[in-house]
Amino acid sequence: MSSGSEKKRVQFRAPRGLVDRADALAAVFETDRTDILISALREYLRDAAHSDEVKQEIADAYYDDDITFEELKDLVGHEEAANFRLLKTQLTDEFVDEVAEELADS
Repeated sequence: MSSGSEKKRVQFRAPRGLVDRADALAAVFETDRTDILISALREYLRDAAHSDEVKQEIADAYYDDDITFEELKDLVGHEEAANFRLLKTQLTDEFVDEVAEELADS
């Protein structure tokens, strides 16, 4: 993810009523729609990163190589990302085969 000062233009369609509500809130806070949407997105991403279900979805995406370690770290934080990386290593076929052989020999 990019730093907080770097800007990237995004464009999307949203229900008119939702945009109208964002505009009304922007008027209340004497700001613009973009600030309201950025604030809402920031809050959503923060909350999502604390949801066990969402964390599992993020971990699954990492295990399936759909996202990189850096993206994982941006989503769940460094410590949790390191734990997921360790588990991913332990889930590799080579590791499982190695442990299976060790168990068979004991």
